[in-house]
Order: sequence, then C-alpha cells, then structure tokens
Amino acid sequence: MTSAATAERPKVASLDRAEAFAAGEHKLFIGGRWTAPQDGRSFATYNPATGGKLADIAEAGRADVDAAVAAARGAMENPEWRDMKPAMRARLINRLADALEANIDEFAALETLNNGMPVGDARYFHIPHAIEVLRYNAGWATKLNGETIALSGMGDWHAYTLRQPVGVVAQIVPWNAPLAMAASKIAPALAAGCAVILKPAEETPLTALRLAHLIEEIGFPAGVFNLLTGDGETTGAGLTEHPGVDKVTFTGSTEVGRLILRAAGGNFKRVTLELGGKTPVIVLPDADPTRAIEGAARAIFTNAGQVCNAGSRLFVHEQLFDQVVEGVARIADNMKLGSGLESDTQMGPLISKAQRDRVTGYVRSGLDDGATQRSGTRAVSEDGYFVAPTVLTGTGPEMAVRREEIFGPVLCAMSFADSDLDRIAAEANASDYGLGAVVWTNNLSAAHKLARSLKAGTVRVNGGGLDPALPFGGFKQSGWGRENGREGIEAYTETKAVAIAL
Repeated sequence: MTSAATAERPKVASLDRAEAFAAGEHKLFIGGRWTAPQDGRSFATYNPATGGKLADIAEAGRADVDAAVAAARGAMENPEWRDMKPAMRARLINRLADALEANIDEFAALETLNNGMPVGDARYFHIPHAIEVLRYNAGWATKLNGETIALSGMGDWHAYTLRQPVGVVAQIVPWNAPLAMAASKIAPALAAGCAVILKPAEETPLTALRLAHLIEEIGFPAGVFNLLTGDGETTGAGLTEHPGVDKVTFTGSTEVGRLILRAAGGNFKRVTLELGGKTPVIVLPDADPTRAIEGAARAIFTNAGQVCNAGSRLFVHEQLFDQVVEGVARIADNMKLGSGLESDTQMGPLISKAQRDRVTGYVRSGLDDGATQRSGTRAVSEDGYFVAPTVLTGTGPEMAVRREEIFGPVLCAMSFADSDLDRIAAEANASDYGLGAVVWTNNLSAAHKLARSLKAGTVRVNGGGLDPALPFGGFKQSGWGRENGREGIEAYTETKAVAIAL
C-alpha cells in the first residue's frame, strides 16, 4: 500500500525510462557493434543511496581491449573518418549534443541512480554542462589551423605547420561526475579527428553506456567511438599499456596517475592527467561575509565533497573567522541529506561504502590529532553511504586531514592575522597539490596579486564556475596538461612542420 507521503512525492521525470535502461542488458561497444566480453565476465553496479544493485555490466578483458584498439586504429585509417571534412565532424558532435538534450531528463535520473547526486544538480548543471562541452568543442573542429612561417635560411622556401589528430586515444573517467567528465574528453578528441576508447569508472558506467547508444544512433563511423566497461587493474591497465594507443587521458587520483605514467612509457604515449586537489579558499578581511559563507559551503559540500577542485581548506582572516566558520557550520548542520531522487535533498550519499569509510576515517584521525568538530556530529541514515557535512577547526599542517585529499564533505578551517599577501599565498601553497584556489575579497589589487601568487591551475575570485572555454588542469601533483579551451583540443593533435624548397 502506498503511503500518503509517497503518493504526494513529486515523481522524477523519466525515472521509469532510466530504471528500465539500468535493468537492461549491457555489453561492450566495439567497432560500431554491441558485443559480449570474450571471457563472459561481468560486475555489478549499485545505487549508493540504498546500497542496492542496479545492474550487471560487461567486464572487458585484455582480448576486448585488443579488439577495441584494432577497431579504433581501423577507423583512423578509414577514409570515411580520416578524410571527413571538419564541418561534418562538427555536425556529428552537434547532433550528439541535440540528442543528449532531447533525453536530458532520462540522463539526469540515470546519473542520480548510479552516482547519488541530487537529481536537480544532474538535471540543471551536470547534463547541461556536458551538452555545452559538446557544442563548444564542435566549434573547434573547423578552427584547428596551422600557420605559414617565414624561414631565414638560404634558399627560397614555403614553410607551414599542420595540426593533425594524435590518433587512438584511451580516455579513463572518474565516478564523481560521470557524464560531464566523459563529454569533456570525448568532445575535443572527436573534434580533432581522433578515435576514442572510453572507459567509465566501474562504479558509474550507466550514463556512458546510454551515451554510447546515442552515438550509435547518430551514425559516427564504426570504430570512431568505442566503450569498454571494466576495472582499472585489467581494462584500464590494458589500455594504458597497449602499444596501439597513442594517447591516454585520465581524471582521478594522483596515485593512479603515477601508474599511468609508468605504463605509458612503453611507446611514449601522450598523456594528460587531471589528478587530485586540496583547494584553498581564502577570505580576506574586506570580503562580503555572507557571500563568502555561502561560497565556502558550496565549494566543499557540492556533490558531497566528491570534487577534485573541492574547497577543502578554508583560510579566513581573524576578523571574520568566527562569523564565517559559524555560518558554514550552520549550513552544514541544516543541509538535507538523502536520496538524490528526493526533491528537497541538498546532499546525496558518497559513491560507495569504501569511500564512506575513507572519509569517516580521515575525520576520526583529525579528531584524534586534536582537531575540534564544529559540525557533522548528527546521525545519518544507515541505508546507503551517507556522511554528514563536517567542519573542523584546530587542525595543524602536519595532520593528514588537512594535508591529504579526502574527497568528501570535510572542511578544515584556519584563521590568519597577516595582511601580507605573499605570506597568505605561501600558506595556501603549502600543499603537494595545485589544482584550484578561491579568493573572496572586494579589493581588486589584492585579487590580482593573489591570483598571480597562488600555485594553482584555476583561481576563482568571488565565486564563478567552470566553463568549457577555460583551460582546466593543475600545478604540481595535480596533473599534467590542460583540458577545455584551445589548450584542451590542441592536446589531441600533433604539430607537423612542412618546408618546401621553391
């Protein structure tokens, strides 16, 4: 019998379609065909809000990796793709964006089922971002130009450069923003004329699988896009080691990034790595405290803190410290935790029991080392993988909770009294990571000076989000290379110099 509360609950759009797709049969997409893995293996994927099983997913072995690489290499030699005009590549990518937009509610529901994020976040941020990434990069397909170069040596020369696709690209994406990250890698690679083998995270394969069905319907040439589901140890390692792969792009942990670098050395693959972060959020004494409080909370609690660029270290001038910390803690204590399918949920679960245990372990270690817990003590549901948003003060630079990436809703807040911007930057830079930084100030000079001094790939002042036109990547152990923008698509090309004696 249906309860009154359940009957009155607004239904998530296209949830039935998403659940039906999840419950269906899931194979590998290789060379334009759906095929079963050659060894018949599979793995389960789960709903992190309940811990319940969603589907069985095909697990690609080394033989399947070989088949996908062969299909991709064949596509690179096929005139249908190799000689396709840039405008036609752009048209195909735009058709994919249109198809994704036409099915946006289904993708949002599917993302929430598999990842746990609030469905509103999926529907109004993650999926629209993926659509915009596709359209932005489609525009680059017709703009990848070389240049003519005046030579100074003896003789009469016509010299120029060409930008050509790097070749077969293995793309390994994480579970925290599955579709948005997949689109950010697929779009520039296809726009540049590469052939793609995508491996989604084993925890969240469903939206990538659904996207592959759209790609099949649109009619990309066979082998241009291939999808292998599986784990990192077999499928991922098989791709990164494979001599037929020309480039690997990976988003995930710094530890795995090191493994990929070693594996890629066999044939000197091109590598792009977007790795961990420990983003500092700096609140100067002239900042608007209300906006800073809201921004600091959003920076760490969005997506349950499972964001590489999460603002996990909060530096607040002593004049505003108590006000800002109390404000962030109050937001944390009043956030609605629950299934992402509930309309009033503000923060969903973590992705898995292992991740929940990792995050709570960091909190315990911080408290054991002498930190003070300002929020996060409330009880949470034992169904699913929930962690209460947590604010800690009194952490020292030697503590693991302050030094290491946690990838959860845990904020370490520190005060500073110094007005020397170089010293403030030095403290914020005291990390192995350098992915992002956030500054809250109404002082234009201070904003520009800190932006120059902070060792981070992205500095945001007084809010702001990511855009496909802005290059994204990190300094230090936060990775190699850039994604998005001109730099992002040029990373999928090789530059060839041509000199002709006249």
